Amino acid sequence: MGQYDWVVSELNTLSFTAFDTETTGLDPVSQRIVEIGGIRFDSKGPRSRFNTLINPGTPMPAEASRINGITDAMLTGKPEAAIAIPDFLRFIGDSVLIAHNAPFDINFVNGELGRLRLPRLTNKVVDTRLFAKEVFPGLPKYALQDLAVRFGIQALEAHRAEDDARVCMELFLVCVQRLKELIPGLVAEVNAIEKNAQADEEKNNSIRTEATVSEDLFDDLEEDLFDEEIPI
Repeated sequence: MGQYDWVVSELNTLSFTAFDTETTGLDPVSQRIVEIGGIRFDSKGPRSRFNTLINPGTPMPAEASRINGITDAMLTGKPEAAIAIPDFLRFIGDSVLIAHNAPFDINFVNGELGRLRLPRLTNKVVDTRLFAKEVFPGLPKYALQDLAVRFGIQALEAHRAEDDARVCMELFLVCVQRLKELIPGLVAEVNAIEKNAQADEEKNNSIRTEATVSEDLFDDLEEDLFDEEIPI
């Protein structure tokens, strides 16, 4: 049993948010988030998107700018973390968070939350890097862009938060499909549970319908009784 087997059994009942951050560096204590993007989705597909640049209040380091292409000029006039991070929290809600090398992004978000004196994230998290290792063992590289190339996922703007979040979502779905192939017994069990749940719902609907019909008949009978003239 792998650590992400639960994803298959709960896939149809959960909401997910694939997200990514771009930052001024690698240390969540001393560095800041400058962009955060996410895609909220469920088993039926994407539901909503979130993306914002964030003014860190400090100059953008040249090395970080070289990697993600974000410049000081792009950050001028953008919202600060005090506005952007609470907006992101409202967007994700209690959804399962999906991120590649998730500890990096989670730690940076928690770092921003700490500066704002807000509680740390408590959402369940799936790390697509670990998920890919679990269902596709033995690959030479597990970097997001390498996996995207391997599985034919088109990266439009590598190292930009919103597009990396999309790639992460698509990689997650590839891993889910592979997991279904690896554990067909679990999939059959989930399908049986869903079928039974649907049958129970149909039965309950039938009972509710019968109850409604009975109530209607009683109402009609009651009206007929009260409509009759009572002899004095």
